[in-house]
This record gives sequence, C-alpha cells and structure tokens, in this order.
Amino acid sequence: QVQLVESGGGLVQPGGSLTLSCTASPSINSVNAIAWFRQAPGKERELVAVITKGGLYNKADAVVGRVHISRDATKNTVDLQMRRLEVEDTAVYYCGADDECQGYACYNPRARYWGRGTQVTVSS
Repeated sequence: QVQLVESGGGLVQPGGSLTLSCTASPSINSVNAIAWFRQAPGKERELVAVITKGGLYNKADAVVGRVHISRDATKNTVDLQMRRLEVEDTAVYYCGADDECQGYACYNPRARYWGRGTQVTVSS
C-alpha cells in the first residue's frame, strides 16, 4: 500500500511558475513510476509527466519545455516544476503511482495509487 500526498498548488498569474510536490509513503522506491496527472473542469484526467524508479521521465506534448519532473529518494518526493503557466494549465493536479509497469510501459503509467489532488489556478 502506497500513500501519496500532494502539496504546492495555488493561484498564479499567467506566465508565472509553481512547484508541486508529491510525498510518497513508505517510499517512492516501493513503486516503479510516479506521475503527475491533471483534470480540468469538464475534461478527462490526463498525464502531465512521469518519472520512473530509474530516473527516466516522459512529459506530455502540451507541457514540453515548461515543466520539469524530478525525484528525491531521500525525501520520498516527486516534484513537478512548472513555468510559463497558461490559463489552460488550470486543473486539479494528482499524483499517481504505478507499481506494476516495466520499462517503457512506465511512460504511460496505470496508477493504482492516487493522492487527493491539489488545485492549480492560472488567472490574472
């Protein structure tokens, strides 16, 4: 059983930056991949970025060049650094963990564990 807790959401102006953090317990190394997803009002949940236990990562086309995902095994955290935020980035951001994926399959993770989400609002 893995528990995930997101933090760092909030209100930011267009063009601004924000860092989200996902804390996993007992350990981020107990799963093969941890990903950030988001769900905007009226839309389906979509993958933003994922990072594997080995440090490989993948990002959605919509955020390439604007987000960086990283993991810190000493803190059991996976951070999502976002910059040049756009109104279209407004969504609830969820942390999800996949403990079954292997290799490149982790680039499209099927999260079995989820956090409760954190709201990101981009507005002037």
